[in-house]
Amino acid sequence: MEYIYIYIYIYTFIFGSKTTQHIHTQIQDPCYNYTVLNDTWRSINNTYSFPMCDTSVTWSGWYRLFINNMNAQIPDMCVAQYICGTVVPMWLRGGHPTVEDGIISREVCGHLNNYCCYYGSYPIKVKACPDNYYVYELVRPPICNSAYCAVPLPPVTSTTSTSHTSTDLIITLMEDCRSQTTGRCVENLLDRIENITTNVLPLTDVKTILDMVLNASEKVLESSSADPNKLVSDGNRVLKASEKLVSMLVMQTNTTANVSFTLDNVGSAAVTFMSYNSMENLLKPDFFNTSDDTIKTMMSTVISATLHKTTNTKLIKPVNFTLKHIREFDPSGSLSCVYWNISEWIVDGCSVLKTNSSYTVCSCVHLSTFALIMQTSRPPESDSLLDLLNLVCVIVGLVFFSLSLLTFALCQWSPRVNNVARINICISLLLAHLLFLLTQQFLSLIRPHQVLCAVISGVLHFLFLSGFMWMFIEAVLLFICVKNLSQISSINREVLSSGFLCVIGYTVALVVVAVSAVVGPKGYGSEMCWIKIDKGFIWSFLGPVCMILTSNTILFLKIIIILNSTLRNLNAEVSQLKQTKIIVFKTLAQFVVLGCSWILGFFTNGRKELEIIFLILNSQQGTFIFLIYCVLNNEIRQQYRKFFRCLCCGPKKH
Repeated sequence: MEYIYIYIYIYTFIFGSKTTQHIHTQIQDPCYNYTVLNDTWRSINNTYSFPMCDTSVTWSGWYRLFINNMNAQIPDMCVAQYICGTVVPMWLRGGHPTVEDGIISREVCGHLNNYCCYYGSYPIKVKACPDNYYVYELVRPPICNSAYCAVPLPPVTSTTSTSHTSTDLIITLMEDCRSQTTGRCVENLLDRIENITTNVLPLTDVKTILDMVLNASEKVLESSSADPNKLVSDGNRVLKASEKLVSMLVMQTNTTANVSFTLDNVGSAAVTFMSYNSMENLLKPDFFNTSDDTIKTMMSTVISATLHKTTNTKLIKPVNFTLKHIREFDPSGSLSCVYWNISEWIVDGCSVLKTNSSYTVCSCVHLSTFALIMQTSRPPESDSLLDLLNLVCVIVGLVFFSLSLLTFALCQWSPRVNNVARINICISLLLAHLLFLLTQQFLSLIRPHQVLCAVISGVLHFLFLSGFMWMFIEAVLLFICVKNLSQISSINREVLSSGFLCVIGYTVALVVVAVSAVVGPKGYGSEMCWIKIDKGFIWSFLGPVCMILTSNTILFLKIIIILNSTLRNLNAEVSQLKQTKIIVFKTLAQFVVLGCSWILGFFTNGRKELEIIFLILNSQQGTFIFLIYCVLNNEIRQQYRKFFRCLCCGPKKH
C-alpha cells in the first residue's frame, strides 16, 4: 500500500487532480484493496488432520484467495464433507459474477450429512476483477469446525469460434426447454449432444450442458419408469452424452492434461472418469440378471472410466479400483463387481479382489461403466399371526409391569424385604419394551431421521443392559437369602443398600453404552433402529448379556441345589406340602424373572416353536414378577382384599 501512495503522488505532480481522483477511486475498488488469504490447508484436495475453524477469525473487508501463491477462488459447486482442512467446507451458491456485473451478493453453504446446504445460506459479496481473479467480502461462518474452501482458478483461454458454437448450443437448448414439453426437451437435448462435432469445449460450457443432462435424467426416470426397455435406452443415452461431453475437455497434446470439476449430480470427473450420484435410479440393480432369486442392492455410486477418442477399451493388465459402500453392508450378502453392457449389468471380466464393511476393491480387464451390487437372500414372509402374538404379549407384559410397580409403590412391605432390584427391573424393561414397541410401530416415520434413529437405538441399548444388570443383582440377592444371610454376616448392610445397588445397576450399563458410542459412533441406527451387526458392534450388547446370563444360570442352579437340600428336611404334612409346591413354583418362575429364558434366543435359528416360546417367556417377565412377589405374598393379598372391599362396599362406619 505504501508504494501505491508514492505512485499517486507522482501522478498528481505530473497529471494534476483529475488523475488523483481516478486513482483514489481505484484504491476504493475492492479489486485493488483486499487482504490476501494464502492458506494451503484451504485447498479442496486437502483432508483435515486437525479441523480448522474460520469462526475464530475477525473478518473485515475484502479478501483474495491464493493456494501456494497461485490464483484461487471459492468453489461454486457443492463440495464433499471433511475436505479443505475442515469438517464443514463452505462453498459459493449461485456462481461467480462477470466483470460487468460489478459487486453482487451471493450465499455460502456448508456441506454436512450429505446435504450440500446443511448449514447455509449466509450472504457475502463477490466481485470479478479485470485481471481474472475474484475478491470476497467474507463473513463469520455459522458454526465452528467450518471454513471457506478454495480451488485453483482455471487458466484464461482465448475466445474462439468453438466457444461461440457451444454458447449458441446452450442458448438453443435452454430456449427449447422453455418452449417445449418436458419429454420433448429431454429428447432434443440428447439429440443435439449426439450431433456435436466440436472436438474441444470450454470447461464452463461443459459444466452447463452436463448439468442440464443430469437434471434431465430425473425427468427421464419419471417418464419411462414404467417401461424397463425405455428406461434402459434412456439410461444408455444419458451415459453416452455424459462421456462425450467430458471427453471434449481433453485436448490432443504430447503432455499430460487434466481437468477436474464437480456438479450436484456428478460426484467428480477427471479427464474421462466420472462418478454419478443418481444414475442408479436409471440403471437399476434389478437389471443384474442372475439365476438366484435374491434381493439386489446398489452398494456404490455408478462410475464410468473411458479412454477418450478411442474404441479400444481392453487393457493389457487389469485395472483395480476401490468403491466406497453407500449403504449398510450385510455380511451374509454376496458382492459382485459389474459393468453396464447395453441393457444389463454383467460381471464378465470383473472380479472382487477384497472387501470389508466400508470398501470393496474391484479388478476389471476393460474400461466401462461400473458399479458394485450386493445380493442378499429374500427374507421369509412376515407371519401375521406371530406379529399379532408379539404385539399382544408385549402389551400384556407392559400391563403387568405397571401393576407390579403400583403394588411395590402403594403396598406396605416388611422391612426385611428388599424390592429395589425388582422395582428397577420393572422400570428398565417397561421403558425398553414400550420404546421398542413404539419405534417399530412408527418405524417408517422415524427411519428417515438418522440421528433420531441412532439416539433411540442407544437409549434401547442402555435400558435393556440396565434391565439385565438388575436381573443379575436380583440373582445375587436371592442367592444370599437362600444361603442364609447369617452364614455370611461379614457382608456389610451398607453394601446392599438401595443407593449402592442403584449405582451398580445403572452405572455399568451407562459406561458400556458411553464407551460403545465413543469407539463406534456409527454402530447405532440400523434399519430397525437398533444396534448394527457389522464390524462386531452388536457384541457391545451381546457380550455383557452373555456374561450376565451365564452368571444368573450358575446362581439359579446353586439356589435349586440349596432349596432341594432344605426341602428334604421338612415334615410331610399337608400344609407343609402345599407350601413346598408354592416354593417350587416360585423357584421355577425365578428362571424367567432372572432372564435365564433369554438363552433360548441363541437356539431359535428360525424354528417357529422356539420363537413362540422365547417370545412368550421374555415378554412376560412383568407377569411372573407380579405373580411371585404380589399375588403369592400373603401380606400383599390381604392388602388387596382390604382395597377391593373398600372399593366395592365403601369404608366401614364406626
